[in-house]
Amino acid sequence: MPTKTRQCDFAAHIVDLLQGMGPVYGKRMFGGHGIFLDGLMFGLIADNVLYLKVDDDSRPDYEALDLAPFTYHKQGKPFRLNYYQAPEEAMEDVEVMLSWGNGAFAVALRAASRQRRPRIP
Repeated sequence: MPTKTRQCDFAAHIVDLLQGMGPVYGKRMFGGHGIFLDGLMFGLIADNVLYLKVDDDSRPDYEALDLAPFTYHKQGKPFRLNYYQAPEEAMEDVEVMLSWGNGAFAVALRAASRQRRPRIP
């Protein structure tokens, strides 16, 4: 089976697991998929791996499980985004996935609310 087809199947599986959060959808982007709810991206899939959005409050939960951050290389330099690999057990357990997904969506909401606040000089 071609890699793109497998990645689309994996993205569909993740979206199905997350439907308990609401109308979650995937969108192809940059050779992978973004995972969205209410227009906010809270997950990304690259190379059939799900990464969830993190911040300073949630990052320790991922690091405690030795989960890897999402990194990519640009012009020979590594860049790290605020996304960490989801735990393997979440791939097959809806309740576990919803717990991690809701946490990542909360991070996306916090980030969006910080962006909308007017800055006071």
